Amino acid sequence: MVTLGFLVTLEIAARRYGLPGPITNQVKEVVFPPKSGPLLYASMALMMVVLTWRERFIAAGVAVGIDVVLFVARLAVGVKVPEGNGHPFGNGALWVILGYAVIAVTRRTGQERVLLLKGVGLALLLVAGRKTGDTWLLITSKTRPTVLDQYVATADHALGNPSWVVGRVVKATGPVGAHVLDYVYIQLAVMAVVVALYQLRNVAVERRFPRHHLVRTFLVIGLLGPGIYMIFPVVGPIFAYGADGGHWAAASLWPNTPPPFNAPHSMSFDAITPRNCMPSLHTAWATAIFIHSRRGPRVLRFAGAFWLVATLGATLGFGYHYGADLVAGVVFTLTIEAALRTQVRGWDRSGIQLVAYGTTVFVALLLSYRYLPVEMARYPWVSGPLLILAMASVIQGYVRTTRLWEPKAVPAPRPERPEQPEQPEPQPEPV
Repeated sequence: MVTLGFLVTLEIAARRYGLPGPITNQVKEVVFPPKSGPLLYASMALMMVVLTWRERFIAAGVAVGIDVVLFVARLAVGVKVPEGNGHPFGNGALWVILGYAVIAVTRRTGQERVLLLKGVGLALLLVAGRKTGDTWLLITSKTRPTVLDQYVATADHALGNPSWVVGRVVKATGPVGAHVLDYVYIQLAVMAVVVALYQLRNVAVERRFPRHHLVRTFLVIGLLGPGIYMIFPVVGPIFAYGADGGHWAAASLWPNTPPPFNAPHSMSFDAITPRNCMPSLHTAWATAIFIHSRRGPRVLRFAGAFWLVATLGATLGFGYHYGADLVAGVVFTLTIEAALRTQVRGWDRSGIQLVAYGTTVFVALLLSYRYLPVEMARYPWVSGPLLILAMASVIQGYVRTTRLWEPKAVPAPRPERPEQPEQPEPQPEPV
């Protein structure tokens, strides 16, 4: 009910600005070419963790069959998929998800109904999270006419202007490197589903969901992050200092020339570009994927590490974020992950201290970016290490505390050796 109320509120808020809300966009994808085809199939896969293998094959076949029929029908009537903003597939997956919601209500009872509805809800929440994020971004561009990029760019001198450095590296790699990073950046949610599928692989057998998994962290990050956008609106170097900003940009400097060291001030910007930089939610999500992939097999651990490194490279190399955004994103994720894990196991002293410390560091980062950027840029050899040290302290606190939470393996008792009966001493034979 809380999620539904939140979606309705966003729908009303979007309508006030003449924009379609998350519910409207989701309903459109039942028939029209979806904007997020791979995500819809990934969401269907997430729902199928509660199904038997036979039901999974049937569901996948039905989804593909519906997409083929709709694809042929669109060709027949001349409906074209919007280039760069849509996919010719994905409707079938959404139909299957909605169909299993009907089956849960009409054909299942008791615990089986609850389990199937949880699977359907998890899939719809992942899709709704994407739509909610898109609506949030539109609202930030409409309600925040000024941005604080100059403050963050000035503070970023303390870290050596990493967006400018990585931007030049990505530019030097040519189209191959850019395409790889772009694919990783766009398909972050699909990688999250892969990790979540591993975590939920035993649901069909155990007939219950684990108390904590990646999807919970992913959704909470997407729910809370845009609220920070409203407090600290930033558009990113490619817009504030690059060609994509047009005449709104402070200067055309990115990625070749770092911004000058001047007293920062807020600057007006257009009503289209989202203010979605502080903190970097792509960094936050990639960090969550990395954390949750640590318990998987070697291939999954490698993929989680690769996705984190590639996402950091993409966020900086494409000019979407400053280095300061990434530092805040890591602290943001660890604090949320600690809060969710503490909520599952009970709010004990160690969990409360970890969440409070992470929140304090995160707020301190935002305040320093806003009110101390000049001092940070003036003394980079002091402020830069302090930023990294603050982030590292949260990482170290998270690792140390969560290790204490892990159940300790009890060594199996050794089987006691049966007592051997005493052998009588040999007696000399009588002659």
